[in-house]
Amino acid sequence: MTKLSVNINKIATLRNARGGNVPDLLQVAKDIQQFGAQGITIHPRPDERHIRYQDARDLKPIVYTEFNIEGNPQHNFIDLVLECKPEQVTLVPDAIGAITSSAGWDTIKNQSYLTEVIQEFQRNGIRTSIFVDPILEMIEGAKKTGTDRIELYTEAFAHQYGLGNQSAIEPYTKSAVLCSELGLGINAGHDLSLDNIKFFKDNIPGLLEVSIGHALISEALYLGLDNVVNMYLQKLK
Repeated sequence: MTKLSVNINKIATLRNARGGNVPDLLQVAKDIQQFGAQGITIHPRPDERHIRYQDARDLKPIVYTEFNIEGNPQHNFIDLVLECKPEQVTLVPDAIGAITSSAGWDTIKNQSYLTEVIQEFQRNGIRTSIFVDPILEMIEGAKKTGTDRIELYTEAFAHQYGLGNQSAIEPYTKSAVLCSELGLGINAGHDLSLDNIKFFKDNIPGLLEVSIGHALISEALYLGLDNVVNMYLQKLK
């Protein structure tokens, strides 16, 4: 079964909109795990407009499944990850001020930099994953960095699938096959939803984990958080 890690950034966005502590991010993380999710993902950004750096520290003793911290490995982010020591860190090449992630790493141009960062995290017992587009050369480049896993950036698939173009899965399937040949673990995320997750999972051999936030929280507005988490778990079997 592919594991579900729930990104709780949107819970933090809602909390921050009014100040105070409603909704309670820590309680939501506890509840999501109780509902059956196998991980909690956060993506702190430099402006802390949703997840705050202190949230990562506060979540560390709360998350008893898998704690995954995503972000651009700038100095403050690296220090935070080394302090919190999550089970997994996912490296994402976000520009400062980006609304959301918009591209994977160029693992060829950034090979030396990524290798150095990855080695630091691995020395501290933290599994590493790199956000990568479904481009075979980029996956081969990821292998050379020494990363444990890659996370396939799935926005292009989700958009095309929504238009009825099921062939949009093909580069992802080919990428997954290559990952298996290279010994890289496979994660995926971005714009995956209840509408497309089963098709995606069924066509990605070796898919270990998906990280889903925006769609899952949006769907929960209508269907309830407990219900939606379990709907994903059923589709990921």
